[in-house]
Amino acid sequence: MTHEHPWRLRRAIALWVALGLAAFVLLPWYFLQSGGLGAALSGVWGGTATASGWTQSWSHHRVWLASGLAGLLLAGTALLSPHARWQGLLLCSGSVLGLAGLLLSGFAIGMVGWSWDWLNALMGPTELTQPGMGWGGFVMVVCLLALLSIGVTRLGGFKGDAFVAGAVLGCAALLALFVVYPVIKSLMGSVLNDEGQFAAAALWERIGTARIWGLGCVVSQSRCGVAWNTLGLALLTAAGTTFLGTLIALWAEREAKRLARPLNILAMLPIITPPFVVGLGLILLFGRAGLYNQFMEWAFNIEPTRWFYGFFGVWLAQLFAFTPIAFMIMRGVVQGVSPSMEEAAQTLRANRMQTFWSVTLPLLKPGLANAFLVGFIESMADFGNPIVVGGQFAVLSTEIFFAIVGSSLDPGMAAALSLILTLFALVVFFIQRRVLGKGSFTTVAGKGDAGLPMPLPAAVRKLCLGVAGPWLLFTLVVYLFAFAGGFVQTWGRDYTPTLNHFRTAFDVQWGEYGWVWAGTAWNSLFTTLSLAAMAAPICAGMGLLIAWLLARTEFRGKASFEFSALLTFAVPGTVLGVSYILAFNVPPVELTGTGLIIVLCFVFRNLPVGVRAGTAAFKQLDRSLDEASLMLRANTLTTLRRVVLPLIKPALVAALVYSFVRSITTVSAVIFLVTAQYELSTTYIIGRVGNGDYGVALAYCTVLIVLMSCSTLLVQALVGERKLGRRATPAAH
Repeated sequence: MTHEHPWRLRRAIALWVALGLAAFVLLPWYFLQSGGLGAALSGVWGGTATASGWTQSWSHHRVWLASGLAGLLLAGTALLSPHARWQGLLLCSGSVLGLAGLLLSGFAIGMVGWSWDWLNALMGPTELTQPGMGWGGFVMVVCLLALLSIGVTRLGGFKGDAFVAGAVLGCAALLALFVVYPVIKSLMGSVLNDEGQFAAAALWERIGTARIWGLGCVVSQSRCGVAWNTLGLALLTAAGTTFLGTLIALWAEREAKRLARPLNILAMLPIITPPFVVGLGLILLFGRAGLYNQFMEWAFNIEPTRWFYGFFGVWLAQLFAFTPIAFMIMRGVVQGVSPSMEEAAQTLRANRMQTFWSVTLPLLKPGLANAFLVGFIESMADFGNPIVVGGQFAVLSTEIFFAIVGSSLDPGMAAALSLILTLFALVVFFIQRRVLGKGSFTTVAGKGDAGLPMPLPAAVRKLCLGVAGPWLLFTLVVYLFAFAGGFVQTWGRDYTPTLNHFRTAFDVQWGEYGWVWAGTAWNSLFTTLSLAAMAAPICAGMGLLIAWLLARTEFRGKASFEFSALLTFAVPGTVLGVSYILAFNVPPVELTGTGLIIVLCFVFRNLPVGVRAGTAAFKQLDRSLDEASLMLRANTLTTLRRVVLPLIKPALVAALVYSFVRSITTVSAVIFLVTAQYELSTTYIIGRVGNGDYGVALAYCTVLIVLMSCSTLLVQALVGERKLGRRATPAAH
């Protein structure tokens, strides 16, 4: 059990109370629609736009804000009590009072009075109004949460560890606000009728149709419902991506050591480009006018058809797009398998194949389960590939997309279909938990491990070479097409080499006042890089922190906490984007039209991969490592920084790289959030494709591929490789 020294706790309580009071008195309470924080600080005693909470309460008659101050002062009285239990009661009571008062008033009172009709009917119209919460309100809420976490530990919660309590409560609050709340707000539309009234029958009217649940073959749209199409495609995609990702990881880590870095780069290519580029490359190869059909017509006089469009095309495109995610997860897990365990099996006269099946493969089980789950949910949430190459093969994500942006404009139908996707993800999530159970998969312990990784059995090596090799070669071919498209005048008609497309997008000129970024794409590129760079470390840090909490701590609601962290992968990106607009366009949190809402969408959209990669890594670390550090009187934060973090570097790289590159290449989640001020790379490319300017679009994609490849190498170089104290494998002669 970890206990903080009493004087440290008193100092922490005093600091949080002082910070909360300062925020209430000195910071603008509400969201600033224009101008910066520095300009607003001079007006904290003035008008309603920039006034602090103190001024808003007493000068502008928003007395409900005083509930936060009252809760803070009540929590501060804990400094006067010498008893831990009374301190905990006072801290918890004050924090809950302040948070409840601020949140309830924030949701109940909006820009035009009461936010809920029943309040208007109960209490009559009101002239009370307020915009969304700003810096002052945000800092006050953080302080109240910190005091609540200290109070919980003083009452004996979380084994007296204030850091763990703060991490759980803080992450839970962020997940509740930026994941659960917007998704529930969007899904609630499934049980509302066209007039916005609650009607449970409306849900069945929307989804209880043969188009959704019709029985038949998965690959035949005419006989199979959209729900079964989605489920069958997701299962096959998850199985395929897990299989391919595992083979590539085994090959890169156990056999092709000299080729490990090129293999890593090649396997990562599909993840560093927008998804519609993958679809375009596949169409150039297998479409009606693609090279494959042209060759078949020339060689065998087979008339070109649209055979590629449909289930097979979508499945191939999703394998292509999501295998890198499985590879990133499995690479760290393969690295973590202890060679001494394999050597022990061989000492007992097991051959390489027996050792692989009885020792190596079972130790990969957490990674396999996590890779399968992420592949399954990614497949269900994907709509770019089904739209590009799906043809008549419909899935739930495309149905949701057309319900949102189509002529029907039926958000209720989109919400109902999103509910089905969420239920599918929930079922697979619990199956995965049951498969893993409470088994132990520890492979990295406190003892030194000087064993050599076992070479792959001959059959497994041949399988890797025969499957992973051609797949990586196929990846290279598709991206050669993408590169070539930006260097020719017009693909398919005029193959004259040119750099005009790059000049249009990224021209730089010397003017009277120095260098001028004259290209039309610079603004979108700079905006995208800055927002993605802000989102990536937050996403990676929070994802690994949540993974550590799930792997090393026990608390009530742990399963709900875990699923909340995974929920953003269970809904299509378009639904998440619309959910953010619905949730954060009105008080108490107004973010629509800002760059912050895009950063938050990046963070929580990509959070699940960091959580799953971290969970797989933590399952391999022996708890004795943490316990030894704590026994040496290191606190939890020091243990994380000095012991745990160096051992999960592959998971950290996976989380950083994935969150950064997917923030740059995402389309669906942010398509409704961008503005003229915050144009992103993907929206610029979509605009060019819509205008038929494929050369500039492909040139931009080429720049993104090079840029993100360099970024991936930079992240890997900065983070480095973990050191497990194992001997190096001798070079093959």
